[in-house]
Amino acid sequence: MNQPMTPDEEYDFYARPENQEPQGPGQRRLTATVPVRFPADLLEKIRAAAAADDRSVSAWIRRAVEHELRDSA
Repeated sequence: MNQPMTPDEEYDFYARPENQEPQGPGQRRLTATVPVRFPADLLEKIRAAAAADDRSVSAWIRRAVEHELRDSA
């Protein structure tokens, strides 16, 4: 499948056992943990934005940082 799936389509796809087999060796892409602190009001905005994008807070922050670095280059 080459088109993005909705969350419901992803759930249905991965609910089938034949789609739960690894497709290659595992990869650890993240190499370091960086503790970051946010004021409570900003963290709530981040959580809301992450939920609206159907992402974890960590994934949303990583994407925001990557976007900022790409735009500033």
